[in-house]
Amino acid sequence: MSRIGKKIRVLPAGVTANVTAGSIVVKGPKGELLEKIHPHITAVVQGQEVSVTVANETNKRDRALWGTFSSLINNMIVGVTTGFKKQLEINGVGFKAALKGANLSLEVGFSHPVEVKPMPGIKFTVEKNIITVEGVSKQLVGEMAAIIRRVRKPEPYKGKGIKYTTETIRRKAGKTAAKTAA
Repeated sequence: MSRIGKKIRVLPAGVTANVTAGSIVVKGPKGELLEKIHPHITAVVQGQEVSVTVANETNKRDRALWGTFSSLINNMIVGVTTGFKKQLEINGVGFKAALKGANLSLEVGFSHPVEVKPMPGIKFTVEKNIITVEGVSKQLVGEMAAIIRRVRKPEPYKGKGIKYTTETIRRKAGKTAAKTAA
């Protein structure tokens, strides 16, 4: 039995869920999310509660899907009520970010600025060297943050680049430190 899958998800006030043929739609104050449901999974909405069941509880793959879809539905509920946010930090001399309309313009040591266009439902904000990615879909927020980080990954010698604010960069000693240790 999946412990996560068995949890009954409660819909807060102002949030509605609707299960139709092969998909679930969750609507709330921040927006609307749609997720396709695997054929082995059954989602049931009763009043303000959403429960997930599986076709065969003894099958290992079905149990994995059970917990996954229960968590996905919970993420949808959280997304339409409070939303998701990821923050990235830019480190480096002359490295900066700016908003040009809805797009994000990054100057991170290349000969040209790099433009990052937001996916639908994603919003960027910039304060000094902190970039904030906000949206209702946890998957899209994480994906956009990863795309921005991929523009200039942090390097281990000086720590220059774009990193998550919660991330710690393992620093390496340079050539001179290696020569003096020998």
